[in-house]
Amino acid sequence: MNGKMTYSQLAQLELMNAAANVNSQEDLDALKLTISLFFAEKAQREIDQMWEDGTFNQEKLDELRGQHLRTPYIIP
Repeated sequence: MNGKMTYSQLAQLELMNAAANVNSQEDLDALKLTISLFFAEKAQREIDQMWEDGTFNQEKLDELRGQHLRTPYIIP
């Protein structure tokens, strides 16, 4: 790292540079897919690590299957 910018700031610059080259809906869709795949792969690596170290297992997976984790909305 250059000592002045955080990785988050550097990532923002990279994304802005990439966005500057988006010239069509097709380009935008491809960029969105690429970003989505990046985060999906990152999440999968984390889940795999949790499975290997025992933090996440079949029992906990079964517990999650029965839960509704949506944000509750209160209608006034």
